[in-house]
Amino acid sequence: MPRILQADVEEVKTRTNIADIVGERVALKSAGVGSLKGLCPFHDEKSPSFHVRPQVGYYHCFGCGASGDVYSFLREMDHVSFTEAVERLAARVGYSLHYADGGAAPETSGRSRLYAANTAAGEYFRAQLLSAEAESARRFLGERGFDAGAAAHFGVGYAPRGWDNMLKALTAKGFTRDELTAAGLVSAGQRGVYDRFRGRVVWPIRDVTGQTIGFGARKLYDDDQGPKYLNTPETPIYKKAQVLYGLDLAKRDISRGDPRRVVVVEGYTDVMACHLAGVTTAIATCGTAFGADHIKVLRRVMGDDSAAGEVVFTFDGDEAGQKAALRAFSEDSRFTAQTFVAVAPDGLDPCDLRLQRGDAAVRGLMDAKVPMFEFAIDRKLAGFDLSTVEGQVGALRAAAPIVAEIRDELLRPGYERVLARRLGMDPTAVHQRVVRAARGEREQPVLRARETADAAPQGATRVRLADLPRTPEVALERDALMGVLQYGHRLEQASLARALSESFRHPALDAVREAVAAAGDRTRVGWATTAADAVREPYRALAGELLMMPFPARDEEGALASAADLCRRLILRSIEREKHELLGAVQRVPADSDGGRALRMRLRDVDAERMRFTES
Repeated sequence: MPRILQADVEEVKTRTNIADIVGERVALKSAGVGSLKGLCPFHDEKSPSFHVRPQVGYYHCFGCGASGDVYSFLREMDHVSFTEAVERLAARVGYSLHYADGGAAPETSGRSRLYAANTAAGEYFRAQLLSAEAESARRFLGERGFDAGAAAHFGVGYAPRGWDNMLKALTAKGFTRDELTAAGLVSAGQRGVYDRFRGRVVWPIRDVTGQTIGFGARKLYDDDQGPKYLNTPETPIYKKAQVLYGLDLAKRDISRGDPRRVVVVEGYTDVMACHLAGVTTAIATCGTAFGADHIKVLRRVMGDDSAAGEVVFTFDGDEAGQKAALRAFSEDSRFTAQTFVAVAPDGLDPCDLRLQRGDAAVRGLMDAKVPMFEFAIDRKLAGFDLSTVEGQVGALRAAAPIVAEIRDELLRPGYERVLARRLGMDPTAVHQRVVRAARGEREQPVLRARETADAAPQGATRVRLADLPRTPEVALERDALMGVLQYGHRLEQASLARALSESFRHPALDAVREAVAAAGDRTRVGWATTAADAVREPYRALAGELLMMPFPARDEEGALASAADLCRRLILRSIEREKHELLGAVQRVPADSDGGRALRMRLRDVDAERMRFTES
């Protein structure tokens, strides 16, 4: 491929604002003089560590270390070659490139051709919507409240019936059959290559920058033996688990909203109905369930680093819709934003709701939203007869783990009261059951971890800091291990050994504790790295994070004092546990027996040890 003149490469970079390119994919906000920040697009993170400096044309992530200029950003995000990145930006700023051999710009290849093929196909489908044959498609749209203006706004088109109409049209424009096959526009069968989409209404599916990367199509004719909805297959530029229909239109209002709100609906016509009704932050998945990769994309667009945002899921009121809602609930913890569910009256989807009750009803759907946790609780309770004591108890057992999962310690008591009202039970009893459910999440896995201490499967998901529950017990164990790994060589070794002598409550942290406790000489150089490498899978990555995370202290002396205090708190926790067990044993043994006297002596020693560590 001819080489672009270096002077042109630099000129295009100079004319391009890197913040504009990054900002199409990441919600950026001010991070001080000359700096912007957002959630890193190259790794999943809870708080923004990705910084962009427009004046120097550079980005850097303090989380994963990714860095570079606008060309490297495009190459990493869109998987294009260096030449394609330069050519794409040159076209964006209207600059004519010059090549080393003095020739004109060559035809690009690879991914650029796939983008171009999809763009050409979209133009073809839109033109066909005006044809006589497309009367059925226009009627389909009209019956759902969409006129020609709405179709044009969303780029809706029509794929004509026939074997190879689009194939002939695009090959006439210079695209090869191999390129059209790679783009997912045609398929190969016994009769040769043929159009993938035939006799259907077609929606273009665009990435967050607005480039067409695929299509979704709905059948119109009874003799069509294919599925009701047919999407582009997986291609180098179309990954359905990472694509959200309508995000290119919604991203601006999502990032500028107060609060920043995303409305997740179920289909293409629902997205259209919401946008036309004024809910312009609506998006939908493309033939797949809403999952973790979709959440990563949304969080970057939202700038989801606080609880101020909202994600509202709309689902049909039928059983399938409720199952979809509960699947979304299982991913709730991946959001920092608050999550809600909105179900329209009579279970109507947004498209039908707009048809039957108008635009105001669609907008009003947002006012009828309920928190995701409340929705999940109600679905659990629906399977029990709450008029009986047995039903109430069974419902409490089923719903308490849901409330126990609530991360916000200010929200959890409120949902305990909600559950108590739903059940007609004493709030104290509900609270106790929720506390037990929360403890069970920590304690039960410990037994399993010990039963399979050295037998973790190689494919097991690695545990990371972000996976740990937000509880005081876990925070103590986490911070203590962080302090020991980073400053253990300067701590008092006897106290350190005592702090690490007893099992931790959380299984992942206990696995790290075991390796640190067995490290031997913790005063030698490199002991912490050796200990972290010795942690068994799937917990080794967690040990590495604990070793590298900034320890929360103003200076090194403050860090040493804090690490020593955390170890002291672990020792006191261990002493309190032993004292509690001794007090129970004293009640069961005659006071004047040898066993009774031995227990009281041990209790006295424990109290003395407790006093020593309390005063230290």
